[in-house]
Amino acid sequence: MATSSQALPGAKASGIDGSHKRVIFASSLGTVFEWYDFYLYGSLSAIISKQFFSGVNETTGFIFALLAFAAGFFVRPFGALVFGRLGDLIGRKHTFLITIVIMGASTAIVGMLPSYAAIGVAAPIILILLRLLQGLALGGEYGGAATYVAEHAPDGKRGLYTSWIQTTATMGLFLSLLVILICRVTLGDQFEVWGWRIPFLISIVLLGISVYIRLQLQESPAFLEIKKEGKLSTAPLTEAFGNWKNLKIVLLALFGATAGQAVVWYGGQFYALFFLEKILQVDAKAANLMIAAALLIGTPFFVIFGALSDRIGRKSIVMAGCILAALTYFPVFKGLTHFANPALERAVASAPVAVVADPADCSFQFDPVGKKAFTQSCDVVKSALAKTGVPYTNEAAPAGSVARVRIGNGDSAVLLDSFPGNTLDKAEFKTSNDAFTAQLKGALATAGYPAKANLDEVNYPMVIALCTYLVILVTMVYGPIAAWLVELFPTRIRYTSMSLPYHIGNGWFGGFLPVTSFAIVAATGNIYNGLWYPIVVAVMTAVIGTLFLRETKDQGL
Repeated sequence: MATSSQALPGAKASGIDGSHKRVIFASSLGTVFEWYDFYLYGSLSAIISKQFFSGVNETTGFIFALLAFAAGFFVRPFGALVFGRLGDLIGRKHTFLITIVIMGASTAIVGMLPSYAAIGVAAPIILILLRLLQGLALGGEYGGAATYVAEHAPDGKRGLYTSWIQTTATMGLFLSLLVILICRVTLGDQFEVWGWRIPFLISIVLLGISVYIRLQLQESPAFLEIKKEGKLSTAPLTEAFGNWKNLKIVLLALFGATAGQAVVWYGGQFYALFFLEKILQVDAKAANLMIAAALLIGTPFFVIFGALSDRIGRKSIVMAGCILAALTYFPVFKGLTHFANPALERAVASAPVAVVADPADCSFQFDPVGKKAFTQSCDVVKSALAKTGVPYTNEAAPAGSVARVRIGNGDSAVLLDSFPGNTLDKAEFKTSNDAFTAQLKGALATAGYPAKANLDEVNYPMVIALCTYLVILVTMVYGPIAAWLVELFPTRIRYTSMSLPYHIGNGWFGGFLPVTSFAIVAATGNIYNGLWYPIVVAVMTAVIGTLFLRETKDQGL
């Protein structure tokens, strides 16, 4: 079969010619809008928790909201199978036209959906169904766009061409943050009441633009060539996953490339935002502005690393990004604490908090149906601390003893006794819990713990610099990945083969990072323990990818 440069005799040896610019622009713009739709939920997860999961306690509600966010990622591999198969059977263009209609419509409906207070449990159920539709659509979108652009690219320029598709996820996130910020500033307090719906409703306009643009596209030359030669696959799923030779590459691409890329990506963008807002208690508007600034500065590096991968290889850049993330995540996130909430850092150093409790009394406080009551004394203490965002250590106490909170060390330490909540009725428990929470907040304030990050103490340039570094790590692992995946698989089953490892990696390993890391933090009390998840996965990918995956930069399609 001819290479892509042979199929496109007009392709220039360097740069991007006019016809290819139109292909990249049309594919990228539609994908930006689709990522915008998908990321709105993540950017507004704290508000969505209050709107749709208000029937459970605060910590459970936030974790449940993150799980609903993750639900969209969970089904992405199934979308990759469904739409990947269609893309290899009927073509790239028509398939990703279908996906954007599903995505845009689902997002707009979220903006119209009544809250939990209005329709009860139906609200979160419908919300999760819409998230599942979004995930299915995105599962077919990325593989189609990346394959389509790569099959238009001349040899030696595939990393450069596809890197523009790689910018779309960050640009979509940036666009969602920008729209949210404009709405927050314009509407003030009303944003959390009803204004949060506006960014979702804007998707109706973006959907119309995206459909119009994609209707102008032609099918990819590589697909047309194998169609003309009668070489289209009649069973893409069987060929892609029923053949061990190809399935082995799929598995290696998952564990040796996309899994690590995914956790670095979501760690550097989404978890950084969650860490600033939820754990460091930075004002949402300020946190969004700092992340948006980092995205704006870092986004060009997608193209820089994509083009660089055409010269030195895809594999070395992606592996380097994973290793740097594993080595630097702890100091970088500790730096975020130092520069974003120095009062918290000072309080932890001068008056560390410990929960002294019988381990048998301590539950993992996640109840999806909101029916379980966490009334053991250890649960009371940890629930109160979780609401304040204060880190703590755990110390074992004798069996049967009531949990205590110790604030500080030595003779100056303050000891607060909880109460045996399991012996009280509901009304008595609420009264005692409210009294204990008030007492705890007072003691924490006296010890110097801030209720919120003081915006006057935030070192904005340093926070933005650290977040920019995290985004640059994202660009290292993500910029070259599309070209690498495309080149690993043959044209006749490319859409199907590359989409599955990409979406399992990003949908499962990456999509579950926020909820997994937050749950680890909530369970252990250490605000940095959530970082172990992305670090372990990144190291796994660096080892497997380095040892078993091949470099592809010099091969044709």
